[in-house]
Amino acid sequence: MGNNISRRIYPSFLKNRMKPKCASRNEHHFNRNTTLENCSHSSIQDINASSDESEDGFYRFVILHAEEDIEEAIRVQDLLQNEYCIKPGIIFAEMPSGRHLLENLTDAINDSAWIIILLTENFLRDLWCEFQSYTSLLGALTIPHKHNSVIPMRPRNRPLPWERTPFILQCVNILQEDSPGFSVQVKKTFQEAQYRQQEKVWRYGRKKEVAPQIL
Repeated sequence: MGNNISRRIYPSFLKNRMKPKCASRNEHHFNRNTTLENCSHSSIQDINASSDESEDGFYRFVILHAEEDIEEAIRVQDLLQNEYCIKPGIIFAEMPSGRHLLENLTDAINDSAWIIILLTENFLRDLWCEFQSYTSLLGALTIPHKHNSVIPMRPRNRPLPWERTPFILQCVNILQEDSPGFSVQVKKTFQEAQYRQQEKVWRYGRKKEVAPQIL
């Protein structure tokens, strides 16, 4: 499976989006500072206060998606960032090119507070999507600060029907974009306190990685 996965290539129109991780972080940080004043999310003051702290690469969310759903993933990313001010966020296709997808998956999960699984009709056609979802759920079950961090989302375009949704994902609260209560769901799901807790653990881990190099 690994060899097949590592040979996957995303469409050429995304080449300018698949930048090295540091460049993507800086770009997201710039966009956050320049557009934040237009946002009306309830935790806007907290986000402003943390803008400098988040610039080195801890994302609020990552969207895991089927290869065929890159455009839909971008749309959902823009929706969450621009309408609900949940930023910075990243889609899996934006992870650095030239690395094995398993490495990128590990970084995507570790470097994000929430893992959004995009449930579309393409989801069940791609074994890689199923692997992503099970890996994310395993992390959420075994890593204390990652509890409730996996968010299946059924987008408005080509959503995966409920009866075809894997049972294990039916057991998790699913965001339903075409639901009248979607906005309330989003605000209840992306809690600032949970983000702060995960960011604190992430920073502590980064410091432990850097310390031996300094010594």
